[in-house]
Amino acid sequence: MDTFVEVLLPIPLERNFTYILPEEMMGEVVTGTRVAVPFGKSKLYTGLAIRLHGERPQAYDPKPVYRVLDTEPLVSAVQLRHWQWVAEYYMCTLGEVFRTAVPSGFLLESETRVLKGPDFNPSPEEATDAEYLVAEALEHQPVLSVQEISDIVDRKNVLPLLHGMLAKGQIRLQERLQEKYNPKTARYIRLREVFRGEAALEALLETLSRAPRQSAIILQLFQLQEGAGKPVRSKVLEEKAGASRAALKALIDKDVLEEYHLEEDRVAVGEEAPDSRLPVLSSHQEQALTAIHTGFESGKPVLLHGVTSSGKTEVYIRLIEEVISAGRQVLYLVPEIAITEQLIRRLQRVFGTRVVVFHSRLNIMERAELWYHVQAGTEKAAVVLGARSSLFLPFADLGLILVDEEHENTYKQFDPAPRYHGRDTAIVLAGFHGADVLLGSATPSIESMYNVRRGKYALARMDRRYGDVLLPDIQLVDLSEQFRKKKMKGRFSEPLHEAIGEVLAARQQVILFQNRRGYAPIVECQSCGHAPQCPNCDVSLTFHKYRGELRCHYCGYHRALEPQCDACGNTTLDTKGFGTEQVEAELKELFPEARVDRMDLDTTRGKYGYQKIIGAFEARETDILVGTQMLTKGLDFRNVALVGIMNADTLLHFPHFRAHERCFQLLTQVAGRSGRTRERGRVLIQTYNPYHQILKQVSTGDYKEMYKEQVYEREQFRYPPVVRIIKITFRHKDYNRVSEGAGWFAKAMRQQFGQAVLGPEFPPVARIRNQYHMNILLKIAQGQPLSQTKNSIKRIHRSFDAISQYRSIRVIYNVDYI
Repeated sequence: MDTFVEVLLPIPLERNFTYILPEEMMGEVVTGTRVAVPFGKSKLYTGLAIRLHGERPQAYDPKPVYRVLDTEPLVSAVQLRHWQWVAEYYMCTLGEVFRTAVPSGFLLESETRVLKGPDFNPSPEEATDAEYLVAEALEHQPVLSVQEISDIVDRKNVLPLLHGMLAKGQIRLQERLQEKYNPKTARYIRLREVFRGEAALEALLETLSRAPRQSAIILQLFQLQEGAGKPVRSKVLEEKAGASRAALKALIDKDVLEEYHLEEDRVAVGEEAPDSRLPVLSSHQEQALTAIHTGFESGKPVLLHGVTSSGKTEVYIRLIEEVISAGRQVLYLVPEIAITEQLIRRLQRVFGTRVVVFHSRLNIMERAELWYHVQAGTEKAAVVLGARSSLFLPFADLGLILVDEEHENTYKQFDPAPRYHGRDTAIVLAGFHGADVLLGSATPSIESMYNVRRGKYALARMDRRYGDVLLPDIQLVDLSEQFRKKKMKGRFSEPLHEAIGEVLAARQQVILFQNRRGYAPIVECQSCGHAPQCPNCDVSLTFHKYRGELRCHYCGYHRALEPQCDACGNTTLDTKGFGTEQVEAELKELFPEARVDRMDLDTTRGKYGYQKIIGAFEARETDILVGTQMLTKGLDFRNVALVGIMNADTLLHFPHFRAHERCFQLLTQVAGRSGRTRERGRVLIQTYNPYHQILKQVSTGDYKEMYKEQVYEREQFRYPPVVRIIKITFRHKDYNRVSEGAGWFAKAMRQQFGQAVLGPEFPPVARIRNQYHMNILLKIAQGQPLSQTKNSIKRIHRSFDAISQYRSIRVIYNVDYI
């Protein structure tokens, strides 16, 4: 009887495919094992074995499995259950989750190789110039890659050429799997066994008496082996002996030395001998810890609402110690990798080599090795500190998930699918592992506090800063009054300018927050009013002065800024608005002695970009740090006496139902970077609306009042957390087609859901990367079955795809839209 295997492929397919398992592979495949399988005409993919069975598919003839890639399962049963939940809840395919969850180093894809065909004919009379070049190359080299052929004929797209030659029988194509992950190895040196005795070693040194460099290598190798008792790397031996690679190779060729390779770990680790003393907790922290334990005992996730600098990290460290002492693993989630630079040092000081970091800046090899450490449950991976993608790691025995700054919208994945929320996905993952969950924030999301009030979450509070340091003094500066009295210096009001001068004179540090990068968002001609637009998106181009270019922040298009207007040709260009780059430039003019640095997406693109900027600020090599919202996320600077918010109004007037909540959170968080040690810090907020209710709540730190107002408004207008929202986006390059298609979809949804359907509407930026977007919002009331609602939408989608003119429109689901 034949054995079949259901295989999950890392591509967006609604169903898994079944393959037949050859007899020689029997016993090698279990659930969670990777297999290489053919898909399509000739392509090979890495798939995941989901289920072995004896049922032959009726719709197609199953192809055989090409190769088994693992001796042990790469993915556990718990992971597969978690992936299935993510796919079902966030309305995507399991293949999309698979591609996101597994490091790309494990997803082998085949490379097309070109060989001579049965009718191979290199005659120049019968072939085009390009065909003749390929044929001539195949005469000298029997196998060529597609990239090599592209270089030979000097064309980017060579597929039409290859298809033509294939049809003539001049070439044939072959697929070969490319293994992306390779263990890191290093060269080591040792003496051949015959020379390891004392007498044999003396005889060897006598024979090398006329080769002093080779003798020095032997003696140095002997000393290194005696002293360390460890394998000796060839590179270390060369440096210590002061010898060249040639001298070392000569001894290897004489069979005196033996070169061998050992695998090395790419995963960075902390200190070997950490300071294992746990932090001493204050009475307020102890009370919070007790409340957290009580919440865990009730089986609920716990929300820790602690003001900025209240010492939440010390409480986290205590909890981590309790869990890893019991032999279980901890996942510590952070919203941005910027936070990890400081946090990893704090954790490694206590836990040493038991802490690892997982985020998008790791290369594919580092990700793969960390995967194996977590799967094996090694001591090195007892604590995993990472961004949202670390939720998909193969934890052996997960005991605790910490979600720091749980309110951050960066926990939500936007593109590509799965569009999951890290906080909510973490709670489900903890349920599968029987682990506890702690959500921490100084400004909890409305949803989390709403769940506390409804009894779904437990609550722990920390209302005082560590050491009873006072919360910062927050003042609102009226910009309209400052402009009227002509007291502005560039973008700086008189109070802010004076406060910066005082802080610098006291040798303390300043943070300035402006939530827009670049020099200016708009460049406008004073003569005709023309502003350069992106050719691919419906947005104006942002001016970046340090590069002298205009750049689109949506698609990446950029071009040099010309001195004259594109429309009228006059040289009367001026900038409107300002970003972090302009703030930095003005600071250097106003305070020429101050050392100014900038932290935004432009300055932190490199792997160690965050580390350099944060390290310099911590070491007080920087006096003033200008930045975007990266600055708000949990960073701890001990010498900051002043925080300035350049313009709070851009946050207040953003067209989104969460605008006021996010404004409160951002301003409170960035204000919390000030005065974290002994002296009380100062915060100056520049605004044209000093009497706005949200800004007053920020200045008094009144979270309860903000929460009460926001929940009331959302109850009136039916927005989360009172309802759930599914956002459906339609994308197509044709304006009329996307408009008609979205209108048809919305009409079908209204027949099913009535007035709960909003739209379709074009968003503020309707065209991105030459594709038009239209949105429909579906509001799902409490008590309405979520799974039935999603099934109804899927049925409408199937009918939508059955209409030929709408089939090319891309439909994207965003469940729990934020």
